[in-house]
Amino acid sequence: MSTAESDLTFRREDWYAEEFTGRRFERCEFHDVDLTEAVTRGAAFVDCVFGNVRFNASQHVDTAFTGCSFTRCNLFDAEFSGCKLVGSRFTECGLRPLRVLGGDWSFTGLARADLRGAKFQGVRMREAELTAADCTGATFADVDLSGAELLDVKFGGAELRGSDLSALDPVRAELGGAIVSPEQATVLVTSLGLHVRG
Repeated sequence: MSTAESDLTFRREDWYAEEFTGRRFERCEFHDVDLTEAVTRGAAFVDCVFGNVRFNASQHVDTAFTGCSFTRCNLFDAEFSGCKLVGSRFTECGLRPLRVLGGDWSFTGLARADLRGAKFQGVRMREAELTAADCTGATFADVDLSGAELLDVKFGGAELRGSDLSALDPVRAELGGAIVSPEQATVLVTSLGLHVRG
């Protein structure tokens, strides 16, 4: 049976390598909490606040972090598999190297985030905020970026094959060395007002 906790504040807790299975937190605050190597499975964090929380090498499986705010948190080597982060926001967080496999990150706020070398595979990121994010050398493979805010995003050397790039303005993005499919290249060329003729 899942445990529901709401409107609580946790400070300086040491939850190193703890496992959270099926637990639910609503409108809770976590400050200076150590979640290094922690594991969450089927857990839910709704409208929660995370400040200076260490998620280093943590693993999250089928867990929801919806409407949450992450400020100055460290997610070094963290992995999210099949997780839902709809509407969550990341500010001044360490996000390298981050791995995201599947799940729904729509409406997530990642403006100006340092995502160099991060991996997003098969993730739904509709209308995500990636303005001025540094995604140099990152992998965004089979990612739904429809409606995403991508102005001034840096995709240099990034793997973008299979992703929806319809919201990307190539004039307002760094794309040197990015890897795209022929179909994506056509979308980008069309957005520049060019016509490809055989």
